[in-house]
Amino acid sequence: MSFSERNKSGAMFTLLGFSDCPELQVPLFVVFLAIYSLTVVGNLGMIVIIKINPKLHTPMYFFLSHLSFVDFCYSSIIAPKMLVNLVVEDRTISFLECVVQYFLFCTFVVTESLLLALMAYDRFMAICNPLLYTDAMSQRLCAMLVVGSYAWGVGCSLILTCSALKLSFHGANTINHFCEFSSLLSLSCSNTYLSELLLFIFATFNVVSTLPIILTSYVSIVVTILKMSSASGRHKAFSTYASHLTAITIFHGTILFLYCVPNSKNSRHTIKIASVFYTVVVPMLNPLIYSLRNKDVKNTVSKIMDAKVFSH
Repeated sequence: MSFSERNKSGAMFTLLGFSDCPELQVPLFVVFLAIYSLTVVGNLGMIVIIKINPKLHTPMYFFLSHLSFVDFCYSSIIAPKMLVNLVVEDRTISFLECVVQYFLFCTFVVTESLLLALMAYDRFMAICNPLLYTDAMSQRLCAMLVVGSYAWGVGCSLILTCSALKLSFHGANTINHFCEFSSLLSLSCSNTYLSELLLFIFATFNVVSTLPIILTSYVSIVVTILKMSSASGRHKAFSTYASHLTAITIFHGTILFLYCVPNSKNSRHTIKIASVFYTVVVPMLNPLIYSLRNKDVKNTVSKIMDAKVFSH
């Protein structure tokens, strides 16, 4: 085994988290545990609600159930480790654990960005082309689009992860929040040009392939809604539109803010807070956004709660 191979296999990283704020660790543990609990209950609950209510067996809710699954998964990759690091002294993570965490996280985040674009296109077809909606968004096509989203997420993540496996490290390796690709590149002592190029290509492609679909879809939706003569029709369309647009704005807005912050000492805490919001808070917000603004979902929850009350 060469020196670089020994170095890579034995490299250890320290996840800083909130270790520089010891007085806040217990309160933060309680807050993050509550947020993660809501994330698990909210997202898994949304999947169950969509499954048991036949009215929700539509393309929009099919995409939403997968969005909830993805949110649950990528939150579960980050939050438990973060919670543990708030109560233990040893915050180290091995290179292999770090790479696995990045691979899974990247897979689900890329998949989520594609699912949000699919949901925007679904709303565009439903509101702007209602007569073609049933044929255009067939069950088979929706299933293929979702499978393709997962496949692309795995493919992007696999290529970047293989690139990360070739990196070498030495000395003290500290990571601000979690094992993301840019953190590994900044710590590596090997040539990172190819890895940086791959990251730029995939990040740019994912943004260019999803944001135009989202923006075009929602601009078309606004124009169509404003042309509606029925006030109740406009209200219903805007209600659905607002929930989708809120979720998309939070997700993409946080990512753009996170990667536009200058990488300096002064912005380290800002980056950490943005990372926590992006990885822990956003997955909790999506089920709340969609359920609070959706009559069918609220009715299903009410029926479940009533059934539980009467059963006792």
